[in-house]
Amino acid sequence: MTTIVVLFNLKPGVSVAEYEAWALSTDLPNVSALPSVASFRVLRSGGLLSGAPAPFQYVELIELASIDAFRSEVKSELMHGVVREFRAYADSPQFIVTESIAPPGP
Repeated sequence: MTTIVVLFNLKPGVSVAEYEAWALSTDLPNVSALPSVASFRVLRSGGLLSGAPAPFQYVELIELASIDAFRSEVKSELMHGVVREFRAYADSPQFIVTESIAPPGP
């Protein structure tokens, strides 16, 4: 299974409350509804295990049944709007495409 890991900070002037309200009302439901998406989570960073601040405020984990289908689905008019709104909140998000090195567990 392919997982897209998105790492980002909020743009200057964007409040945590404003972004998180949008994530809950718009981002999570719309991305989760895509047929290619097996699961979607938005995580707020709490810092590094060492106690140091995390380099990113947020991590998104998008598990895909099909990356090709996902690439097609995000081209829809609805998803263009979601992506445009996301980019208004996120400062230079990094989208990392990953694959598991082990088969799924039992």
